[in-house]
Amino acid sequence: MATDTLKRNPGAGGATGGLRRLLLDNGALTALIVLVIAMSALSGDFLTTDNLLNVGVQAAVTAVLAFGVTFVIVSAGIDLSVGSVAALSATVLAWSATSHGVPVVIAVLLAVATGIAAGLVNGFLIAYGKLPPFIATLAMLSVARGLSLVISEGSPIPFPDSVSHLGDTLGGWLPVPVLVMIVMGLIAAFVLGRTYIGRSMYAIGGNEEAARLSGLRVKKQKLAIYALSGVFAAVAGVVLASRLSSAQPQAADGYELDAIAAVVIGGASLAGGTGKASGTLIGALILAVLRNGLNLLNVSAFWQQVVIGVVIALAVLFDTLRRKAGATPLAAGTGSGGGKGKQAGTYALAAVVTVAIVGATSFLHDGSKASDQRIGLSLSTLNNPFFVQIRAGAQAEAKKLGVDLTVTDAQNDASQQANQLQNFTSSGVGAIVVNPVDSDAASNSVKAADKAGIPVVAVDRGVNNAKTATLVASDNVAGGELAAKSIAEKLGGEGKIVILQGQAGTSAARERAQGFAQGLKAFPGIKVVAQQPADFDRTKGLDVMSNLLQAHPDVQGVIAANDEMALGAIKALGSKAGKSVSVVGFDGTPDGLKAVENGSLYASVAQQPSQLGKIAVDNALKALDGDKVEQTVKVPVKVVTKDNVAGFKG
Repeated sequence: MATDTLKRNPGAGGATGGLRRLLLDNGALTALIVLVIAMSALSGDFLTTDNLLNVGVQAAVTAVLAFGVTFVIVSAGIDLSVGSVAALSATVLAWSATSHGVPVVIAVLLAVATGIAAGLVNGFLIAYGKLPPFIATLAMLSVARGLSLVISEGSPIPFPDSVSHLGDTLGGWLPVPVLVMIVMGLIAAFVLGRTYIGRSMYAIGGNEEAARLSGLRVKKQKLAIYALSGVFAAVAGVVLASRLSSAQPQAADGYELDAIAAVVIGGASLAGGTGKASGTLIGALILAVLRNGLNLLNVSAFWQQVVIGVVIALAVLFDTLRRKAGATPLAAGTGSGGGKGKQAGTYALAAVVTVAIVGATSFLHDGSKASDQRIGLSLSTLNNPFFVQIRAGAQAEAKKLGVDLTVTDAQNDASQQANQLQNFTSSGVGAIVVNPVDSDAASNSVKAADKAGIPVVAVDRGVNNAKTATLVASDNVAGGELAAKSIAEKLGGEGKIVILQGQAGTSAARERAQGFAQGLKAFPGIKVVAQQPADFDRTKGLDVMSNLLQAHPDVQGVIAANDEMALGAIKALGSKAGKSVSVVGFDGTPDGLKAVENGSLYASVAQQPSQLGKIAVDNALKALDGDKVEQTVKVPVKVVTKDNVAGFKG
C-alpha cells in the first residue's frame, strides 16, 4: 500500500464504497498509475526500457534523501539540511580520497560519519537546545553548504574512480543508483516497521508527551532519528556525486524540498505519526515521472515547477479529505496479517491494470520512431540573457532548416542537466547540443550519448573527459585579455581593480580568468586587490561587490566575467560607476550594451551569443550527417565601448 493503512469506516459498504475506499487508501499509487498511463499515451518515447530505467535513476537520489526525511516527519519533525549534508558528505569523500590520499574505504566511512555528525548536531539542538526543528535544520543547511564550499574552495573535486562506479550499470543495463535506492528503501521499511526506534518514531509523532510519560527516552530517540536522516543524506550525496563524476559544492541545492514533497505525496502527515517507506518511494517516483515526462513533452522548466507545486498541494488536500472521510491512520507494522495480504493484493492488481492499459496505449505509437532531424538543446540556465540569446539563435536556425529543436533549462543544476541529457539519449534524438552547468559533471551523460551513437556539440563551455563532435565557443582567453587590456588602458596603466569570477568548474570561467591574468601581465602598475566568484549572477555580483567595497573603498576598476555580474557591480557602485570606477563586462548582452551606451559600463567584450546558437545547430546537423566538423569553432569577440556600441549588431 502506498500510504498509511486506514481503518474502514463502518457503514461504507457496497461495491461503490469499496472502490472509493480502495482509491482513498492508495492515493499515491493511484496517482502514479494515472501518470504512467498518461505519459505513455502522450509520448512514444516514455514507454521504453532505457527511459524507464532513466526514471529510476532520476528518482534515486531524491528517494534516498526522502527515506531519511520520512523518519523525521513521522516523528513530527522536519529536516531542511539533507541537501546540504549530502553535498558536504560527498565533498569530504572526494577531498580526503583525492587531495589527501586517504584509502577509499576510509574516505567513504568519513563521508557517512559526516552525515551522522550533522544529524547528531541537529538532534542535539532540537532535543536538548529546545530549538524548533525548522530553525535548527535551517542553520545546518547553511553551515553544511558553507563547509562544503570551504573544503572544496568553491570548485568541483573529481570523484575516485572506484566510487564513481556507483553511477554505472551492472551488466550494461541495470543502473547501480536504482539498486542503492531499493536497498536503502528496504532498510528504511525495516527500521520503521520492525525496530524499537521505528515504533518510537510513530509514538513521538503521535503524541510526544504521551510517549515520554510511557517511558520513552524521547531526547535520545530524537538524536538517533536525526542521525539516521544524516546517514541517508550522506548515501544520497555519494550516489549523486558518482553520477556526476565529481563532488559539487553546490550539489543537491533545494533537494530537501523535493525530499519533503516525496514524503508528503507518499501519504505521510507533516503533523507526524503516519508515513511509510513504500509511500515515500512512490512519491519520489511520481516526481521523477513528472519531470521525465514533461521533459519528453518539451514543457518549459518553469512550468514544470508550477506542475510539481500543484501536485504537492493536491497531495496534502487529498490527505485532508481522506481523514475527513472518517479513516483512522495506523502506524506501519500495526496492521493485521489479513491487512498485509490485502496490501499485496492491491499492489498485484495495480501492476496488472497498469501493464494492461499501458500495453494498450503503446498501439498509439506503434511503428513510430524518433526522427533523425530532432536535436536536443540543454542550456545551463535561461535566467541569464546571454543563454536566452543562444536559445533564440538556435531556434531561428532550426526553424529555417526545418529541424525539430527541443530546448531544456537545467536551472544551473548539474544533476538536473544530467537527467535531461539522459532523456535526450533515451528518446533517440539525432544530435545533442549542450551548454554544461559544469564541465566535469556533464561527462558521464555525454559518454552515454556517444555510446548510443548520438553526436554531441558543446556550446560556450566545453565538456571534460568526454568526446564531443565539436566545441562552439568564443575565444574566452582572447576575450579575457581584451577585457584586461581595456581596463588597464582606461586607467592609464596604474590603479587598483577587483575581479568578479564566474561559476567555478565551468570552462568559460576558467578560460576568462586565464585571459584576465595574461592580459594584466603587460600592465605591472595594475594591482588586483581582490578576486571573488559571483557565479555569473547579477544579484551575487551586487552582493559581492558591495562587500568588496567595504574592504577596498578606493578601488578604481572592475573586471567581471560576464555582463550580469558587471551590472550587479554597477548597482553596488552607484554614482561611482562610469565616473571614478570603470567597469568592464563580458558577453555583450542587450542590458550590458544599454549600460555601455549610457556610460555606467565602460566596455563589454561581446561574444555574439545568437551566433553561438546558430553555429551550434549547423554543426550538430553536420555531425549528424557524417560531415567533417572542426574540433573547435571559435566565434570572434570584440570590445564594445560607447564609441562603437551604436553600430554593434550583437
